[in-house]
Amino acid sequence: MRHIHAARELELRVQPIAADLSFRGEAQDLQEMLGNLLDNACKWAAHRVEIEARLEQERVVIEIDDDGVGIPAEQRQAVLQRGVRADQQAPGNGLGLAIVADLAALYDSQMTLAASELGGLRVSLLLPAAARPAR
Repeated sequence: MRHIHAARELELRVQPIAADLSFRGEAQDLQEMLGNLLDNACKWAAHRVEIEARLEQERVVIEIDDDGVGIPAEQRQAVLQRGVRADQQAPGNGLGLAIVADLAALYDSQMTLAASELGGLRVSLLLPAAARPAR
């Protein structure tokens, strides 16, 4: 994302991630979900995007925050539908969030949209975690 959005000079912060944190699913699906979410966050951020991934109760929790304008609460469910965009003036086709929601559903998981402490949008993914080896 630093290369794709290089002209924006965004600050991308990734919180330390445990080495043994692992998604129970196809790597391509995780890459598709994260690619869409990070691209959206970078597109809408004013200056900063923060990413955190952690394990909570057998789930991988990934949170992506940006300091952009966010999405009003009353529009958050609608933008999860294919072709629906919160801002018709910006480039895009309104598929990114819908694709992520569809992929998350395939894993009996969920994606939520909320206000970020940074001022923009927080997207949270709760995905199945791979079993950790016994110690």
